[in-house]
Amino acid sequence: MSFFQKIFGSKKIIEKSDRKKRPEKSFKAEDQKPIDEQFVFNFTENGGKFLYCENIEEVKKNFNHILLENNCYKNSILTTSKALLSLFRLPAVIHSKKNTKFEFFLSECEYLISNDGSLLFTSNQLAEKKMNELPRNFIIFAKTSQILETISHGMTKINHNYKNQIPSNITTIKNFKPLEEDHFLSYGSSPKNIYLLLLEDM
Repeated sequence: MSFFQKIFGSKKIIEKSDRKKRPEKSFKAEDQKPIDEQFVFNFTENGGKFLYCENIEEVKKNFNHILLENNCYKNSILTTSKALLSLFRLPAVIHSKKNTKFEFFLSECEYLISNDGSLLFTSNQLAEKKMNELPRNFIIFAKTSQILETISHGMTKINHNYKNQIPSNITTIKNFKPLEEDHFLSYGSSPKNIYLLLLEDM
């Protein structure tokens, strides 16, 4: 049984406000925690909403719950992923430069970064769009095997996986609120409301 199954179960949305306060001392040595636990803590601390899914059916069910919770319809979702269009049976949309009519951006990501709870994207997911050109609300579909310890590990994986053609527009979302300091990977970002559908595949 995975860490996520033991701690969270399969249907609970984990937010920062859901977690019980623990002594501050217990969070100082984050490098001693398993990277999956560290990612969940940092992601929710950053303001993300985390939904653990044991299988694809739970992914679809939780996706529909997000739409209901936000009074959102499938035709108001923007995505660049043909796989996600098929998975969630979404209508095809015209990708315009100004996406003000869309309520949500649905996407995959390259990696989940445990040491700061960030999400790492490239042009494979975002094309050449900057974060401030996308809707404020995100639904991200990812798998537990995508969790890595640091951004450096993510960059190494990207360089290895795409060594013949490195993707452009490499970007992270670290805080789902105004950033306290600039980072070259976060250039052009804007605060986002993030739902993460995380599928267990390990």
